[in-house]
Amino acid sequence: MSEDTRWGFETRAIHAGQEPDPRTGSVIVPIYATSTFAQDGVGGLREGGYEYSRTGNPTRTALEEALASLEGGRYGLAFASGMAASDVALRSMTRPGDHVILGNDAYGGTFRLLDKVLTLWGVEYTPVDLADLAATRAAVRPNTKVIWAETPTNPLLGIADIAGLASVAAEAGARLVIDNTFATPYLQSPLGLGADVVLHSTTKYLGGHSDVVGGALITSDEELNDQFAFLRNAAGAVPGPFDSWLVLRGAKTLALRMERHSDNAERVVEALLGHERVTRVYYPGLTEHPGHETAAKQMRRFGGMVSFAVEGGEEAALRVAASTKLFTLGESLGGIESLIEHPGRMTHASTEGSPLQVPADLLRLSVGIEDGADLVTDLLGALG
Repeated sequence: MSEDTRWGFETRAIHAGQEPDPRTGSVIVPIYATSTFAQDGVGGLREGGYEYSRTGNPTRTALEEALASLEGGRYGLAFASGMAASDVALRSMTRPGDHVILGNDAYGGTFRLLDKVLTLWGVEYTPVDLADLAATRAAVRPNTKVIWAETPTNPLLGIADIAGLASVAAEAGARLVIDNTFATPYLQSPLGLGADVVLHSTTKYLGGHSDVVGGALITSDEELNDQFAFLRNAAGAVPGPFDSWLVLRGAKTLALRMERHSDNAERVVEALLGHERVTRVYYPGLTEHPGHETAAKQMRRFGGMVSFAVEGGEEAALRVAASTKLFTLGESLGGIESLIEHPGRMTHASTEGSPLQVPADLLRLSVGIEDGADLVTDLLGALG
């Protein structure tokens, strides 16, 4: 069923790659907690072709087929974390002397990987406002191999035109990677807009319950997928079967959760806009957001992530972050519970002093699926 495009998103989320177990009839994919598999003679792999769980595991295969189906791709690979997926993608597509174009509002971990690790390997990068296609095109060099974009971005919720970036990448002979973690495959389909690779931190919305760490790469390019799979196996950056099962379970309710996340985010944004201590709200659903028209064109809804700036600078922002009761102060995002964080001190601390440094008065919300009115009351109380 993973390749059957007749089915709607919600149906594929529950059934793609997840047929009843042929041996027992279990309607839920079993957790194959095994490191190795019996062979019929030396090199004689049994049905399914499994030999060792670093290379392949049936629970992980089910997750990978489901993710590929949800993103509209031919191939999916699951990883031990989103950063493991990022590392494999970048090292597969670049060599020493190559160049990467990175969004100037990228996740701090992605910046750290490029700036502190891959530059030691001889990879160059240029931060660019990817919402500006002319600036992106101007940043292309003869050795540019990858354009790496988040949309919406983390944490300023910037929007990039995926189809436009795909055209720039094609002209340059480069690959376009879209980090689709914030939008999820329910709200946005980058491969259908021309992207070569979609990246996810499955820790976030796909897992959805703050109980697993994982990552994924999805593509329709067989050669790229083979390169990713080879390096993942060689480096060992694989999720265990239980982690794979948790993400697979979470993906089943992704559509329902994203609708509720979006509903609650809209209520929170409305409340923040009317507060005298809030100096700016970042949310692509706002008509005044510079990327609103593009987001409306390529997204189903605008998601559950909201950022805002507060009057009084960093110290005021830190006080608000410490004063909420329902919004838990913590890193990560995309779980059923609401979270608040200060990016400059937390998730994006690695960008300090760089062109990607985030504003000190900025707070980021991952709006959960609690009662929306309760979340608004909690935030307004923290703001005072």
